[in-house]
Amino acid sequence: MRRPEWARHGVTILPLGIRFDALRIPAPRVHTAVGSSDTATVDVALRAHMHGPVVRDTRTDCYYVLVAPGATWDGPGARLTSGTFVAVPRSHHQASPVTWTVPPQHRDDLCDPADLAALLALAVES
Repeated sequence: MRRPEWARHGVTILPLGIRFDALRIPAPRVHTAVGSSDTATVDVALRAHMHGPVVRDTRTDCYYVLVAPGATWDGPGARLTSGTFVAVPRSHHQASPVTWTVPPQHRDDLCDPADLAALLALAVES
């Protein structure tokens, strides 16, 4: 999927509820779970745990975990779906407040909410 906004701005806005939903998780919650707020450390931890695409938006101080439409989520943060939008950077674009923490590997690459629940449970165990 090519969008002219990616070429001009490095980021575009995509509707949720069609190809994917997003789990919006506050950055401090993720940082507590991985034991660091260092960007490189968080990126490594999320890549190891999530196995699917995660976007970081420093303007909202949240991570957006991309999941299948209708995925069940009763953890912290919010599940965003139809009627909402998410900012998504161009592949490998890192010069924006919106960046890939875990870039997608293929078109239908999505996260499993159970992986996110397991990661966030690490904060409770600490």
